[in-house]
Amino acid sequence: MPSNDPARHRRTPPPRWVLDVSKYSRHVHTWGGVLTALLVTVIGVSGIMLNHKRGLGLMPEVEGPGGGLVGALSLEALGDVARAALADPDTPIDRMDVRPDDGLIKVRFDDPDVTEVTVALHDGAILHVGPRRDVFMEKLHSGEILGDGWILLSDAAAVGLIVLLATGFWLWLMPRFRG
Repeated sequence: MPSNDPARHRRTPPPRWVLDVSKYSRHVHTWGGVLTALLVTVIGVSGIMLNHKRGLGLMPEVEGPGGGLVGALSLEALGDVARAALADPDTPIDRMDVRPDDGLIKVRFDDPDVTEVTVALHDGAILHVGPRRDVFMEKLHSGEILGDGWILLSDAAAVGLIVLLATGFWLWLMPRFRG
């Protein structure tokens, strides 16, 4: 015969630590979600723009003469040719991107406009001079726009996503744990 004792049908409350973890998980999940959503949105939008930088006109299209590295001028000579194409030839070189199959080298300078000079590998002909408009997007995407120390911003977004996953799982699991 079934018992009608109300005390018998009452659920036992969860342990105190479970309630404390749930309380803090809800706060961490909410505010971590807001901050991580902002970071992930910036990283996502800038990543999409970088994937389509040619179509968006952020990177110049330059046809090279081809030819490989055989008979190419030295990097020093190509750097000097590129530097001579600038208004201020004392501007330091930031990087050189050699593309042997295209027969060209892209020399990027460390100036406010992030000027890039494209030079033919074999004869030193200047193929293009102009600013790189995608550098801002690259620095925004990596977090470098805020300084070298902020490059870990993408890592912070990843850690934020992991925390959101853990706290969200706990918040989903908690009602099931209560019975």
